[in-house]
Formats: sequence, structure tokens, C-alpha cells
Amino acid sequence: MIIDDGSVAELVRRWEPGWGRCRGLAAAVDTGVALRVPVAAANRHEEIFALHADEHPESLAELAKLVISAGPLTWLTTMTTRPHVTREVLEAAGLTVFGDPETFMTTDLIGHPHHEARPPYSVRVIETDGVWHARLSTENGTTAASGMTAVIGRDAVAHEIRTDPDHRRRGLGSVVMSALTDAAVRAGARTGLLIASPDGERLYRRLGWTPRATVLTAKAARR
Repeated sequence: MIIDDGSVAELVRRWEPGWGRCRGLAAAVDTGVALRVPVAAANRHEEIFALHADEHPESLAELAKLVISAGPLTWLTTMTTRPHVTREVLEAAGLTVFGDPETFMTTDLIGHPHHEARPPYSVRVIETDGVWHARLSTENGTTAASGMTAVIGRDAVAHEIRTDPDHRRRGLGSVVMSALTDAAVRAGARTGLLIASPDGERLYRRLGWTPRATVLTAKAARR
């Protein structure tokens, strides 16, 4: 039986298809308490996204048991508005929370700040199978920044927004986000969704994005 959706669960269900499309993954299996996604990467065979950690922490404990039985190549990722409590539940269940906490963010794409590419940079956006790829390059063709967004209905999911270390602190991430937002709005999207690293969160806050939840990822210790 599917538990009634809360706001975070609804956002995760909207975000995951775009994230999966950006990564070229198969569709998730919705178990009612989690989304299970086959990843088939060297460091991760499956990622499980908990849906109801805040409202039903007992469901998180049950998912932790599943992850422990599967081994360290299965990850459990939780979007939570109570990160300290959620971390305690995960660790009490025997999982290890790893990496820096990230932030689930949303925005209204209409009215998103616009930043143009300026010399010596130029930006190009190409669409492939519902994913828009932006590449910001120098005059000699070197990639200075890049990113992608997948449009699913009226949602646009941004992914892998990156700036080369040699080109940072020049506002290039804002240019990439502007190009992707423009493309997504033309494709019919109205809401932006993404998971931000600590560094990325600072950029997105400046662009008007709103934090909605903390993202914690955990796995079992190696056997």
C-alpha cells in the first residue's frame, strides 16, 4: 500500500525521472515507501530513495535492513527536513552516512535570473532525447563549464552543473543555468528541481532557488 504523499515525497517522485533520464537509467520501481533505481555503476549497483523518512521513520529503518542485506553497493538516499533525526535512525540501523550532506532545491523557472555569456566565452545548448546539454566554451574550444537538464512535463531537473577549476569565480555557472532554464521554459517547464552540493547551493541560492530538504546518503559497511 502506498503511504499518502507528503511534500518531500511528491517532489522526489517528480525529480527522479529527470535525474534518471540525465543519467540514462532505467525507470525506478516505486514500492510505496521508496523508489528503487538500478544504477549498474562500479561503485553502486542500486540506489534506493526513501519517500517518507520524516512522517514514517519506521519505514526508513526497514529500508536500512534491506540495504544492509544487499551490501555496500546499494545506497540509501533520503531527502529529509529533519537531518539530525534521520541520521540517527540510519546509524542506529547499522548504516554509515557518507559524503557531505546535499540540498534538495526548487525554483519557479519563470523569472529566473538571466546571465549572458561574455567574451571570451560562448554557450551552446543541444537537445537529445528530452535532455538539454549546455556547453560554455572558450575561443579555442576548451570547455569552461557545462550542465544538463531533463524536462519531464512541467518540471526541469538540472544535473551535473560543473565549472572547470581554471575558470571558476567568473559567474559561468550562472550562465549555464540561464541557458538551461531558457531551453526548459521553451520546452514547457515551469518548475526547476535539483540536488545541490554545498558549493552549488551557494550559487543556486543567489539565483533564487529555495532549499526544500537535506539529502543524506548511506550504505552498509564493507563485509
